[in-house]
Amino acid sequence: MQKLNEILLIIDGYIGGSPWFVYALLGTGVFFTFYLKFPQIRYFRHAIRIVKGKYDRKNDVGDASHFQALATALSGTVGTGNIAGVALAIHLGGPAALFWMLITAMLGMTTKFVEVTLSHKYREIAKDGTVAGGPMYYMKNKLNMKWLAAIFAIATVLSSFGTGNFPQINSISNAVNSTFGIPHLATGAILAVILAFIIIGGIHRIAKVTEKLVPVMAFIYLFGALAVIITNYENIIPSFISIFADVFTGTAATGGFLGATFAFAFNRGVNRGLFSNEAGQGSAPIAHAAAKAHDPVSEGMVAILEPFIDTIIICFLTGMVLLSSGVWNEKHQNIFQSADIIVLATHFDVNSKADLQQLNTYFAKKGDIALYNGDLTVSEGEIISGNTIIHARSFAENIKVTYHDLPYSGTIKVSNGAPLLQMNGEVIELTGKSLLHSAPLTSEAFSRSILGRWGKYILAIGILLFAFSTVISWSYYGDRAMTYLFGTGSVLYYRIFYVLAFFIASFIDTTIVWTLAGITVALMTLPNLFGILMLRKDMKRTIKEYWITFKKVHPDNKINLS
Repeated sequence: MQKLNEILLIIDGYIGGSPWFVYALLGTGVFFTFYLKFPQIRYFRHAIRIVKGKYDRKNDVGDASHFQALATALSGTVGTGNIAGVALAIHLGGPAALFWMLITAMLGMTTKFVEVTLSHKYREIAKDGTVAGGPMYYMKNKLNMKWLAAIFAIATVLSSFGTGNFPQINSISNAVNSTFGIPHLATGAILAVILAFIIIGGIHRIAKVTEKLVPVMAFIYLFGALAVIITNYENIIPSFISIFADVFTGTAATGGFLGATFAFAFNRGVNRGLFSNEAGQGSAPIAHAAAKAHDPVSEGMVAILEPFIDTIIICFLTGMVLLSSGVWNEKHQNIFQSADIIVLATHFDVNSKADLQQLNTYFAKKGDIALYNGDLTVSEGEIISGNTIIHARSFAENIKVTYHDLPYSGTIKVSNGAPLLQMNGEVIELTGKSLLHSAPLTSEAFSRSILGRWGKYILAIGILLFAFSTVISWSYYGDRAMTYLFGTGSVLYYRIFYVLAFFIASFIDTTIVWTLAGITVALMTLPNLFGILMLRKDMKRTIKEYWITFKKVHPDNKINLS
């Protein structure tokens, strides 16, 4: 399995993990923003009116209302990335990374508008009477590229497990176990039963659940986030300024944070912003295609709100929580993860600007650094070798080494800076003070409020609801892809397997699936970007036709956005 994972990592490095993939996504958003004259701004208020049902007709075809479709799509994108992804971006790129996340979301609003409009325009009615839509249908019905549509549909099925299933239940079971002490198996079993009840009912039941679940989870998270921000009110203005102060220069070293260049802040902010709202991936159009609408452009306008809510509101709130609480550049006592440990060949001084510069160059992948090869000597839990140990991109302090919960004495083998923390199949544990990142960093921030330790419980509940809602939505994306590939008869088998996989993933290691997810996301995104760029003239013509019809139906309406 490790060999297979290594092969998949190499493949991912050439597609989803490569810089050109990020620029392809960002570039598409920039192109359509100018080509369609900033629709994310011009159509924003009109989109809100559509969601409210102001222009609905009784004979509109679809399986869900505008709001239900929006809620289903949001439940697929608002997930652990809004909690862990923002924390990781700031951990790697500093406060400026949040700025680039927001800019990326603004561009993503246009990309969502385009992909949803086209998917809705070329949707079909399946044999069971339900609506089937998504990028694979415009690839087949308009571009006449059935082979490309098949690639997209297969990638969607794989992504439903790699993105929407395995990683989400892993996050849920780990959070529930660490916060409330509930066994992974019990969490998986209970939620699998609930999941089965919801998804076997199809889009009608999914829509009814998500339209209630999304507002509830948003309120809970909003309450906890505002509690942190208000408690640390004196840091609100400085935190807000820090987001913009170092946008083009990078963030200098401060506290435990070693600093970040402009390029790194830009890269991490754009990367996490794109994957937070999934603009360009082609997943959300599948949910929006089910909406009751007499014109595809109206549903495309609804989709404009999605990146705004997902990234500009929720991710911005998370960022302000991290910055105002001050936890992002503080060192905390924690258990070291082996993947985050780097053992340097020599001693580095935390107060030396030259040493910090060398480390920054290394982390930005623009230079090399001497990594240790050999054995670290440990006596009574203390590392007595003189090497500097980096954990989570910070100088590790007060390191203690234990084995079977007792102070360890012996050696730890290190190969190219990576320590081997296993002996006789058992784990050698390193603890100490270092920076935190991802969900643990956000969890620490949520405890810095008038809620105290209850803040962590609120976050744990938020993770549960965010992740579980993602699982629900991705089950629908997968079953629409199965409908395209094998017909409606395959859907029940897919749903049964989806629930079983969900249960199993609650208590097994799914590292390989995370890697596979990165590849399948790219295999969804690249055909989708190609398709919407090919249909750019179709898109512009469709918008023009929409406004002509709108003016005829609503002659007294003073809106003129064509």
